Amino acid sequence: MRRLVPAAPTAHVDTYARELLPPEALQPDYEFTLDELHYPAQINCVSVLLDNAIAEGCAQRVAIHSPSGSWTYAQLLAKTNQIAHVLTDDLDVVPGNRVLLRGFNGPMLMAAWLAVVKAGAIAVTTMPLLRSKELGQIADKARIVHALCDARLLQELRDAAVQTGHCSIATTWGDGALEKMMARKPSNFEAIPTSRDDLCLIAFTSGTSGVPKATGHFHRDVLAMADVVGRHLLKTTPDDVYTGSPPLGFTFGLGALLVFPLRFRAASAPIEQPTPEALLYAVETYSATCLFTAPTMYRTLAARVEGHRIDSLRRAVSAGEPLPLATRELWLLATGLHLTDGIGATEMIHIFIATNGVDAPHGSIGRALPGYTACVIDEAGNPMAPGGVGRLAVKGPTGCRYLQDERQRDYVVRGWNVTGDRFRVDEQGYFWFVTRTDDMILSSGYNIAGPEVESALLQHPAVRECAVVGLADEERGQLVAAFIVLQPGHVPSAELASQLQTFVKGRIAPYKYPRRVEFLAALPKTPTGKVQRNELRARGADIGTD
Repeated sequence: MRRLVPAAPTAHVDTYARELLPPEALQPDYEFTLDELHYPAQINCVSVLLDNAIAEGCAQRVAIHSPSGSWTYAQLLAKTNQIAHVLTDDLDVVPGNRVLLRGFNGPMLMAAWLAVVKAGAIAVTTMPLLRSKELGQIADKARIVHALCDARLLQELRDAAVQTGHCSIATTWGDGALEKMMARKPSNFEAIPTSRDDLCLIAFTSGTSGVPKATGHFHRDVLAMADVVGRHLLKTTPDDVYTGSPPLGFTFGLGALLVFPLRFRAASAPIEQPTPEALLYAVETYSATCLFTAPTMYRTLAARVEGHRIDSLRRAVSAGEPLPLATRELWLLATGLHLTDGIGATEMIHIFIATNGVDAPHGSIGRALPGYTACVIDEAGNPMAPGGVGRLAVKGPTGCRYLQDERQRDYVVRGWNVTGDRFRVDEQGYFWFVTRTDDMILSSGYNIAGPEVESALLQHPAVRECAVVGLADEERGQLVAAFIVLQPGHVPSAELASQLQTFVKGRIAPYKYPRRVEFLAALPKTPTGKVQRNELRARGADIGTD
């Protein structure tokens, strides 16, 4: 069964978002090769995640750990149901409406997400760091009227509403407004009987043009990411406690910190401000068993774990950016724990290729997870033989659905989801990251992968973080430029820049060394922790040294 045709009528009264889905011909092929991926035609994913947990006797198990007090499954269900009543009774939200969510990772944001989806609406969760312009773009694309917002983050949302005319109804928590409305509501709410192919979330991902792409996911997609990643990769059990840095507005965080724990009756320990100290505190305080964060944070944590009790961790998952070998080895040396490295995409909702760091060949990102098929394709869209470098292509139970966006034609090729990554695959089916398509540097006729140069630089003891990009150059076409954040105790200088260039020449082909070096106090990053390479390219004209 390659393509799933909706087997139940939509429950959506407001069909705006559904009408923006790409036509069938432009959607990817879907594959449902695992028994657990065959869901009933009529299903609401929150019923599975939460209501069923109560029916299974998990009412008094802790669902969410928080500095303000832990919530059991019964308490989370009650709060979720009360918010759902506020949405439907007081705010007149109907199935299919989009509801914007704005808050820090925590129990109220989690309950709000569950309530929106349980009420048959579509959750549009945004990053706390987004500003009015970005929020306005999201609100305009999704045609949002209602928002639930942490009172501390309200001003930017108000500004976005003024700019766009959308998000005109914002109900806040933390200042008592939503809480007072909830207090008047019953703690029971019957989930809207949605179709498995009804949209339940819209996730926005950045585009190279600056215009965000809206990616739609169904109720079955939410369950599928749990039944593939949470079950087969992480082997989640009720005894697990998951914590980490990704915000719930990032599907990596939604799965890791909400969907996976609830699906397997485990617990989550969300963190409002995910500093290194806060992450270590959460691991120690709640005996976290699995940590989720980006490679740059693991490098920082590795230098700080000494003296902290982290022996409860059985797994640490890295995603969001390529994982340099130097960071993998530094974490292993500091903790004795192999990093689980994965590649995923907002378009695919979560991870689809991964390794536990033990079984895969050194440096490989692993194999396609159960339920997914992956290959490397050439520019014509044809699968390549092992060893060739081409674009990564994936099929499985989830796939890209940009809402009313011509970029759908670029992402889906002959039924494959084609990411912005260049890979090679070996005879055993292990995948090896080469570079992002837009990170390949062409200099004097040589193809140079920026991540390879970054990996070499990160082996130098003076380098804390780095990013390598190509800058326009009349003579060479592009120059390899390195932006470097130094470890404490090291001072930027022309001499150190020269040392680093020589260091790279001694570890990879000399023609790949960074001909220009700039030292920064910090790398520019997105709210999800990804380095903003376009910003680095933009400032390239002022960089300087041989």
